[in-house]
Amino acid sequence: MDYVETEGDTIDQAIENALSRLGVARDRITIDILSEGKRGILGFGTQKARVRAELRRPAVEVTQPEETPEPVVVATPSPKLLTEAETAAMGEKAKDVLSEILKRMGMEASVQTKVGDKADEIVLEVICDDSGLLIGRKGQTLEALQYLVTRIAGERQGSEWPHIVVDIENYRLRRRKSLEDMALRLGEKAKRQRKTVTVDALSAADRRIVHAALQDDPWITTKSLGQGSYRRLLIIPEGDRKRKEESKAADKQDSRSQSNIGRPGASRASENDP
Repeated sequence: MDYVETEGDTIDQAIENALSRLGVARDRITIDILSEGKRGILGFGTQKARVRAELRRPAVEVTQPEETPEPVVVATPSPKLLTEAETAAMGEKAKDVLSEILKRMGMEASVQTKVGDKADEIVLEVICDDSGLLIGRKGQTLEALQYLVTRIAGERQGSEWPHIVVDIENYRLRRRKSLEDMALRLGEKAKRQRKTVTVDALSAADRRIVHAALQDDPWITTKSLGQGSYRRLLIIPEGDRKRKEESKAADKQDSRSQSNIGRPGASRASENDP
């Protein structure tokens, strides 16, 4: 597993909890603030700060000692992972937890454990007649269920655990495809109109899908704006800036060529050419 989501009374405490669970230093992770928390009144309505900490890609550092010409390779140690038996046990626990939650909600549903797209995923597939109620608006109810199951079944101090995914009728795949299509469509709109396009109220998971869909387009930049779990996402056209950079580079190359023509060495080289 290469990321965790943790809570704390403050953002700093939530980050410290993430570092403790991942077993790495602060410079080895990137932080996405999911919620800044909220102070309640007389102890009521308090909400903890919540962050998503993701491991940076393992880097291999090559250093050159003074006494030997051969490089020394220093690899960053990986965090401890669960065994196959522990992962299977956690999957069963998560399945039981989700089944109990659905039962208490009055939902007639069954839960199956599926193999995820990644090795560090436990996918819980819900089967029921009223899928729309469990999915909610833009998947918010499904995200809430996933959060509850993760908090109850996935809590494990001192080691890593797989990512628990709650899905129903392949909603996750359909949602990803829809967001990718939207991202490409709005990216083309931003480039065509040369104006920044704003996408409102996306969860952190949805924003990551949009960022990934446009990250290979050199004419587009994306960034998140605002506070809280549901931030705005900006799709910014970079066409004019890149054209200016290319024009400057071409002008600089022309200037160098013109200056070389007037040099004596350049003239002699031209006269000696066959």
